[in-house]
Amino acid sequence: MFKRLREDIDVVFKHDPAARSAFEVILTYSGLHAIWAHRLSHWLWKRRMFFLARFTSQLSRFFTGIEIHPGATVGRRLFIDHGMGIVIGETCEIGDDVVLFQGVTLGGTGKEKGKRHPTVKDHVLISTGVKVIGAITLGEHSKIGAGSVVLNDVPPNSTVVGIPGKVVVQDGIRIHRSDEHEELVTQVSQLQEQMTELENKLKLLEQRSGTGDDKNLQHTNTKKRDVHSN
Repeated sequence: MFKRLREDIDVVFKHDPAARSAFEVILTYSGLHAIWAHRLSHWLWKRRMFFLARFTSQLSRFFTGIEIHPGATVGRRLFIDHGMGIVIGETCEIGDDVVLFQGVTLGGTGKEKGKRHPTVKDHVLISTGVKVIGAITLGEHSKIGAGSVVLNDVPPNSTVVGIPGKVVVQDGIRIHRSDEHEELVTQVSQLQEQMTELENKLKLLEQRSGTGDDKNLQHTNTKKRDVHSN
């Protein structure tokens, strides 16, 4: 047990340059408190002491702002940085050496039973405000960009950004997606249609303006004839 506690403290120093001493980390890091509280609540949950498990979880949420369901499985050396607003669902599985930033949601979809939350493999980094929804898998060594919404499986060694999240880098190689090209073609086509529409409106205005000038000219000539005849 003491080895695991020391391991949890060491991972804070590894990821956070602001950490100065073990004493400071133990007393002031809410992410660490949430992980330790989850170990207790998960131990109670596995022994079917559900009320005590949920009570411990909610107490931890009150003090840390981090909600980890007692049924979630959390691996070793999880680092939660500025963890306010993190939500981890019941059937979520988190591997070893994972990093979570504030506002991350590892949530489910609907009210279905069974596995309904994400599986996060080893060495995954999930940035601020990311929403990972459903029983999907984030592959090893993947990175999820801030604010992304991930709805599909992510291959190992990938970088995902956007809403919905798309793989932009895999195994160090940038991915050029065909749908991006199609979207660009569509935008260009729309611009051409708008230009054609504007040209047609301009021609129509010019025709109306020319017709008005001809009528004014005819009216002026008629008046001149009347004056001369008188």
